[in-house]
Amino acid sequence: MTTVTELTVEEKLVNLHELQSIDSQIDEIKVLRGELPMEVNDLEDEITGLETRVAKLKEEAEELNSAVSGNQLGIKEAKALIEKYEGQQGNVKNNREFDALTKEIELQNLEVQLAEKKIRDANNEMGAKQEYLKESEEKLASRVSDLELKKVELQQIVTKTEKEEAKLTKKSTSQKKKIEDRLLKAYERIRTNYRNGLAVVTIERDSCGGCYAKIPPQRQLEIRTRKRFILCEHCGRVLVDNELANGEDIVQ
Repeated sequence: MTTVTELTVEEKLVNLHELQSIDSQIDEIKVLRGELPMEVNDLEDEITGLETRVAKLKEEAEELNSAVSGNQLGIKEAKALIEKYEGQQGNVKNNREFDALTKEIELQNLEVQLAEKKIRDANNEMGAKQEYLKESEEKLASRVSDLELKKVELQQIVTKTEKEEAKLTKKSTSQKKKIEDRLLKAYERIRTNYRNGLAVVTIERDSCGGCYAKIPPQRQLEIRTRKRFILCEHCGRVLVDNELANGEDIVQ
């Protein structure tokens, strides 16, 4: 039984080209999905951030409400004391007691003014927070709606392509076993260098099918002999002739 290292260069090229063909089909499926998976992840992250923001705004609004209620209670207590002290002023025995009650009344009036200012400030801040909260909730609802649509769209594509992708992935794994480790590592390294994942390309209009650099006639002739691996001098991709790609014998 012939091992992968004992194969001829031509057989190795055929196996590499077949692997490229399979992997390109897998790449096409991933392109079909486009950036949907990334968009879904981004939306999920944004929604998490918005949920945190909304929860924080609600917590701060509740704290402001509590502060307003506390100050309103303080005003009520201060006014009750003012009323009490004013009643006591009619029963004082000397000026010293009257002055002391007057100072207490003034102090409580200051407390009322301070509490009223705190309530105004809190209400102003509350208005701004409520507006920001409303905007954040609307944005959150919009993003949740977008996420649901994206998930449905992604699921439809996945459902449509997952069987084919699984079949091709299995085929790719099987094909890789026909290729020696050294060549496979080189193939995978070249694939990762290019967004289109092309490591093995044919000659198209006298040019490299990957970078479209011109290939001299003598070089093309060498490629057709399939006696050795020839890489594009410009992009480093493995070059094969169209006849090999089409499953035809060596052109003599």
